[in-house]
Amino acid sequence: MPEPTLAVGGLVPFTTIDFPGRLAAVVFCQGCPWRCTYCHNPHLLPRGPGALAWPDVFGWLASRRGLLDGVVFSGGEPLLQRDLPAALTEVRALGFATALHTAGAYPERLAAALPLLDWVGFDVKAPFAEYAPIVGCAAGCAARQSLELLLASGVPHEIRCTVPPQLDEATLGRMAAELAGFGVAHFTQQVCRPATLPMKHPE
Repeated sequence: MPEPTLAVGGLVPFTTIDFPGRLAAVVFCQGCPWRCTYCHNPHLLPRGPGALAWPDVFGWLASRRGLLDGVVFSGGEPLLQRDLPAALTEVRALGFATALHTAGAYPERLAAALPLLDWVGFDVKAPFAEYAPIVGCAAGCAARQSLELLLASGVPHEIRCTVPPQLDEATLGRMAAELAGFGVAHFTQQVCRPATLPMKHPE
């Protein structure tokens, strides 16, 4: 079987906040089909080979066995990578739990990945009929299908929304009502931080 090819745009070697209850590394996948107006990883938007070779990243992960609990695949949009299920399989064979950060751009690929995941952070961008002004294309149907797949899978998850200025209280209310219709009792709202502003660190 050929080795998986994964376009890796970056690697965070240690995190305690991206995979609930786990000490993890984050693999940032290169490329995203959407152009969210507030994306905080704009350097990961273009498709391409990425900055790191997957075999090198995988070799480094193998060296972290016993030190980390899990590996998070983030982006960009990780589901853009056709070999994501193969990479997940490899990582799980090392003994790591696996997590995915996704906005659900590719429902069929999410369906293939879900059996290989222990947790999913699912980003909802807006009410599904109102995605275009946020992501740059009419993508709400794909996102809705992915959400339905995730909820039906039983995989632990967090439904969350990064709230840009164009989502007012009325829009957030419509979103909450729509999600409740799918059985989502709670969704997390994250503050939108413009990519041009540096993160403030505690003094």
